[in-house]
Amino acid sequence: MKQLLIICSLVFLSACQSSVQSDEYKVISPNIDVFTFFSGQVYAWGIVQNRSGQLVQRFKVDIKGEIGQDNTLILDETFSYGYGEGVKHRVWRISKQGQGFTGDANDIATQAVGDVFGNALRWQYEMDLPVDDTTYRVAFDDWMWAFDKCTLMNRSYIKKFGLVVAEVTIFMQNQELPLGCTGALHP
Repeated sequence: MKQLLIICSLVFLSACQSSVQSDEYKVISPNIDVFTFFSGQVYAWGIVQNRSGQLVQRFKVDIKGEIGQDNTLILDETFSYGYGEGVKHRVWRISKQGQGFTGDANDIATQAVGDVFGNALRWQYEMDLPVDDTTYRVAFDDWMWAFDKCTLMNRSYIKKFGLVVAEVTIFMQNQELPLGCTGALHP
């Protein structure tokens, strides 16, 4: 009986996890090009939902990206909130590492690691997330998918003890409109 309870608990917990499979994105185009997409002005908008699906934040982000002299992508992000509160400013420094990427930012607790799978990028890191009067160390498991050369969709799974406690959905669009894009969506 004890073994049956353990097996049922593991099945339940595994059902709570994100089920994104990286290999299926290797053949989908267009391929994601992180340095090209984030070079220049990027506009983003999104929401954060808690584990019950309740909206806890609605936000917009102005991102200014540039390639530094050391071939590092620098993303200067400024956040504004229509609902809820959160970080106001973040600066990422992202470097190419073989086929993937590493990065750090002023409020990120660990080095971020990213891998590209065709039109998808998986970006993982830990952050000390302030909630009310407490700070929690959480893991971010971000997945970004290229729609075209200037539009990305990002789905982030925020985890504590391996369980998803919140999800973030973000749409991003490069405002400099490379060839193949249909038009800016900046409000």
